[in-house]
Amino acid sequence: MTADLTLRTRLTRLFVVAAIAEACSWAGLLAGMAVKYGPPGNELGVQIFGPIHGGLFVAYLALVAVVSRLHRWSWPATLAALACAVPPFATIAFERWAHRRGMLRTAAEPDRTPTPVG
Repeated sequence: MTADLTLRTRLTRLFVVAAIAEACSWAGLLAGMAVKYGPPGNELGVQIFGPIHGGLFVAYLALVAVVSRLHRWSWPATLAALACAVPPFATIAFERWAHRRGMLRTAAEPDRTPTPVG
């Protein structure tokens, strides 16, 4: 069972890394598009960041599928995670939202759910 928890922790951390990397690749792709369609007209940025962003996009989608099953996310939460891959930088917003709600908690992390007052 320890190996299973280790795999769960590793996949969850990989999901977080993929969410951040996908957003960073969006920034690179947007910068490359600005240069391509701006006055210089250089396509190098798009040629570099296009495939990188495409690969990270697919990796993020695959990790959403795996991590949503591991953490037993609801269908609406899973669909929201998938939809967040489309707009720029939304994967980071989803990752932070999911983390605050305990949707990415692993056995290695203590429960930090706020206790209701009153």
